[in-house]
Amino acid sequence: MRTRHVGAATLAALTALTLAACGGGDVGGGDGGDGGDSSDGGGDSIKIGIKFDQPGLGYQDGSEYTGFDVDVATYVADKLGYSEDQIEWVEAPSANRETMLQTGQVDMIFATYSITDERKEQVAFAGPYFVAGQDLLVAEDNSDITGPETLEGKNLCSVTGSTSAQRIKDEYAEGVQLVERPGYAECVTALTAGQVDAVTTDDIILAGLAGQDANKGKVKVVGNPFSEERYGVGLPQDNEVCEDVNSAIQEMIDDGSWEEFVMSNTEGTGYEPNADQNPPTPDACA
Repeated sequence: MRTRHVGAATLAALTALTLAACGGGDVGGGDGGDGGDSSDGGGDSIKIGIKFDQPGLGYQDGSEYTGFDVDVATYVADKLGYSEDQIEWVEAPSANRETMLQTGQVDMIFATYSITDERKEQVAFAGPYFVAGQDLLVAEDNSDITGPETLEGKNLCSVTGSTSAQRIKDEYAEGVQLVERPGYAECVTALTAGQVDAVTTDDIILAGLAGQDANKGKVKVVGNPFSEERYGVGLPQDNEVCEDVNSAIQEMIDDGSWEEFVMSNTEGTGYEPNADQNPPTPDACA
C-alpha cells in the first residue's frame, strides 16, 4: 500500500465536500469515519471520473483501468490519503462532467477535461496537469500531411458532433472532405483501410490510439499541434481541496512521475508532448 502524505484535515475537507454535494451519506458508499487507512478497517473511498474508452488516457478493460489520466489520478489520490483500492472509478462522458460534479456523483474528474472560462462558471479546476493540442494521425508511411494546411482535398475523419474537423475546414483547409464516425477507433479503422487520409483530435488521444497493438507500426501522430487544450482536474465549485490537488500535481512533476506516466502511456507511438507547454505549472486556485 502506498504511503499517506496528507493528514486528517485534508481528508475531512474532501469528505465534507462530498457529503454536502450528495446531501448526506458516506463518501463513495463507504462506512464513514475519519478517512483512515483502509488497512486499519476504514471504509472511505473517493469517486474519480475518467474516460473508459480512451486508450492511453482512461481505458477500462474488465476490472482494470489504465492510461495517463488514471496514473495521474491515482498519484493525486495517494497524496490526498487514498490508496489505490479506495478509488472508485466512474465513467465520465464529456457531456455529463459538469452535472456529475454538481450532483456529487464524483469527487473529482480526470478525463481530458480542458479548462475553459465557460466551464469555470459551473465547476472548479485544479491544474492543469497536461497541455495537449489538436493534431493529426496519418498512415506511418505518409509524408504529404504535415499539418492542417496540407489537408486540401484530403478525407479527414473525426467523431460525430466533434468540433475538431470543422475547425480545420474553417481555419486551415476549406477543401478538406469531412468524414464522421461514431468513435475514434472507427476513424482509425478507416485510416488503416485507406478510406480516409487523416484523423484529428487532441494529440495525446491520438497517441493512445496509435499505441494500441492493432495499430502499432501502421499509424503515427504528425506532431504539429495547432491548438492549446489545458487538461485540468474537475472539482465542485465549493471545494476545499484545490490547493492540495495542485500541490500533488507539482510534486508529481518534480519527482519525475509525470514524465514516467507520459512515456509509459505513449511508448512506441512516436509522440512527444509540446516541450514549450509541458510540463505545465498549475494555476492558482480561485
